[in-house]
Amino acid sequence: MNGRTGRSLERRVADVPLAVRWMLAAALALQLGWHAWRPDARAELQSLGPVPADSMLQVAALGEPGVLAKLLMLRLLTHDSQPGVRVSFMDLDYELVAGWLDAIIDLDPRADSPLLAAARLYGSVSDPVRQRRMFELVFRRFLEDPDRRWPWLAHAAVIAKHRLGDPVLALRYARAVSEHATGPGVPAWARDMSALIAADIGELDLARVLIGGLLHDGRVRDPHEVRLLAARLEEIEARAGVSGPGGEERGGWRHPGAMRVGDAKTPRRRRDADRAPVDRVRHPSSRSRG
Repeated sequence: MNGRTGRSLERRVADVPLAVRWMLAAALALQLGWHAWRPDARAELQSLGPVPADSMLQVAALGEPGVLAKLLMLRLLTHDSQPGVRVSFMDLDYELVAGWLDAIIDLDPRADSPLLAAARLYGSVSDPVRQRRMFELVFRRFLEDPDRRWPWLAHAAVIAKHRLGDPVLALRYARAVSEHATGPGVPAWARDMSALIAADIGELDLARVLIGGLLHDGRVRDPHEVRLLAARLEEIEARAGVSGPGGEERGGWRHPGAMRVGDAKTPRRRRDADRAPVDRVRHPSSRSRG
């Protein structure tokens, strides 16, 4: 292409029809006016809304309740991240959240995500009231299918003990796991958790009963676990001052603050000397029998 041909393809603005130029100017003016007069876009938090009745959800599922449950769970999980709005869990209405989680579980009882979200996601806020609300939901729904839902209640027991500082609540959840989750897929640590928590908080009699039950009802078959529980039981009985087989006291338990300084460092020779008078009383009688 030569220079003359290239210049012939270019057109001057004056060559553009006047009507076209007016249309371009009007479009530019309308665009500028629209941006100048348009109200500021304000991001508003959309509410979760009330939970529909079970019958309405079943009709809306169209024979696929599992699919609807997944869609509702996705909507619930993305509710805290709306366009232009970032919502903290502390700002959510936990009663509505619990209601939607219940509805999703009713649609798909075998789904793990609702109780997983309740225990680990919504239950991770630094508000004890909200945490307890989620954990009670987990506890209530756990009882419907313990062998599948025990992980979420076991997690709630750990959080209740170490973060909420409520060992009584932790023991309640742990005992529920031990007593109701009896399937072969339940690991040893979940089964033994209630006894260990009871021993840690000073409920020694209850811990003895729980460990004794585990050892005698045949639920514990692993030899290593049996040895560990038996050793733990002996330790608890020693702390509680339970008598041994020969009627001899196995050691009383006192609060550490009540111990005397010399109790933990009593020399062995001194203990032997304390038993010496008893031995001297027994010697004459043994000689008389000879």
